[in-house]
Amino acid sequence: MDMLNMAGAAYRALTARKQAPSLYDLCDPVFLGRKHGDPHIAKFYRTALGNPALRPLLRKAGLPELNDPVRFRAIRDALIAARDDADPDWAAIGGPIAELLDSIRLQHPSPRTHIAPTQMPRLADIDSAIRATSDHLLRSWERNGFIPTYAAFNLIGDPDFGRREFLAALTGLNARSYKNSTLLFNLARPFIARSPAAGLINPPWRGIAEPMWAPVQIRHRSAYYDAFYVEALLSFFETGLGTPEDVRTARRIVADMVEFCIKTSRERVRSAEGEIFDVITALAPAPHPRFSRFFTQIKQNLGFGVYVPDCDTTACAISAATQANSSDPILDQPLIDFYASYQVRAGANEPLVTVPLNDTVDYEGGIVTWIDSLSGERPFGNDLDPTLNLDVLEVSFRNCARWAIVETPSRLETVRRIVDFQRRLVASGAFTDPKSHVYYLPELYCAYFGRCYVAFRSLDEGTKRAIDPDGVFEFIRERVLAYVQDELVAKEMNVFDAALALIALGHLGGELVHFTPALHCVLDHLGEGGRRGPFKAYEWNKMKTPTRILVGGPEVTSAFVLMGLALARKAILQRPHGG
Repeated sequence: MDMLNMAGAAYRALTARKQAPSLYDLCDPVFLGRKHGDPHIAKFYRTALGNPALRPLLRKAGLPELNDPVRFRAIRDALIAARDDADPDWAAIGGPIAELLDSIRLQHPSPRTHIAPTQMPRLADIDSAIRATSDHLLRSWERNGFIPTYAAFNLIGDPDFGRREFLAALTGLNARSYKNSTLLFNLARPFIARSPAAGLINPPWRGIAEPMWAPVQIRHRSAYYDAFYVEALLSFFETGLGTPEDVRTARRIVADMVEFCIKTSRERVRSAEGEIFDVITALAPAPHPRFSRFFTQIKQNLGFGVYVPDCDTTACAISAATQANSSDPILDQPLIDFYASYQVRAGANEPLVTVPLNDTVDYEGGIVTWIDSLSGERPFGNDLDPTLNLDVLEVSFRNCARWAIVETPSRLETVRRIVDFQRRLVASGAFTDPKSHVYYLPELYCAYFGRCYVAFRSLDEGTKRAIDPDGVFEFIRERVLAYVQDELVAKEMNVFDAALALIALGHLGGELVHFTPALHCVLDHLGEGGRRGPFKAYEWNKMKTPTRILVGGPEVTSAFVLMGLALARKAILQRPHGG
């Protein structure tokens, strides 16, 4: 990111001549000083879009088509209906805003081909970087009492979220507060994207994963994040590079995070068949998420007050506990039976996916994301993400014997249908398309497939044949490895891209020559994080609704780099002279 260009964009936004109606001309009369209608939408507008930080950047950003009084009035009438109607017609309300979305064109990053050094870095330099990242995680825990992750809003939205996706979300989301926020965030997008403010809010970057430069980042804790911090520290143990004191500290931290995952964040729900299961919630009740008082209030104002469990957090938390050799009884429940009730069957329960943002993907056999709470809440509606389904497979493989998956026909069928869902995705090539993914990058899908593949390979031969008689995992391995070796590491990368490449290459047995560009990228940028850590914060996962919300942080980057370097180190030691 070029700070000089960003400063220029800010100056142009602040000094631009106003030539057409702005967002505030449109919305202020509707949402400010009004006592009737839905109170949330007005509060959301004041907090998210009408705040003193954003107003100066957008107050002169107008859209020429709104000089047409008919079109201006159509949008204002839609906003009034969203505010006042007891049961709004969201498709009709979204129509005139969707027309504005057609006027913006956002693109995914397209990194240039890059010629990296061909000489393998010194093992001593790799070891130093491993120590730097592990030390960052340990010191962060000592300083905060947990290892934080951050969320940041990119108001320009996601490149794959256009007219169709906007209307699908507006009609498919369950809670009115999420519909409100989706409506207003997407109304703001054309005003941002077509103004000089775009260069400040969405500056260009190197590589694929988006850097989290946003000045406002919301620090918090979740079982999903703790699960991956557990895996990172377990990979640190395997390197043997920690001092005895570091290892003792890390083991204590792992034990605490596992407890946070499977006890503090535990929630009881009911499957579609009425059976009670313990699952893991996305955000544990206060004060456990560790939001500051300031952001707790903002979160409420924005309408993000209700969170429900999800299949991904549950899978990753149970996997982390399994890897850490937990003996908690929650591991004994056959979670695959619960997942079966959230598995899509074509023609039978397809409406289970109410927010089909990636409906170019064949959902048959996939597991949806969000779990109804015991009281029936599901504010997000539901969607289906391919990477989440890898996590469901991975935890099922780690607990295959415990859950008697092969011995129970219904459980084996559930697993095999998820495997076939992944086969179709990869055979079509859709796994490389960002539009196929709801919460993750294709590059992260590759790294997570590596985790899943290793768990599958750890099974005995008979079990592997029962689950995958047609060799689907080897087929997917070849396709994913080819994508990482021929595309990802052959282009310009940032540190997070490089970490994901190393994780995929390490788990999938990539050739050493392909580790080299990613290793140089990581080592060349060691120290880029300044006082916050060895590396900067990058996009780990994201929400596309109500706008593009990135999740990551300096500690997240350190965790993924640590896992990637540990795998690279292992590969180098095992194949010092091989390819």
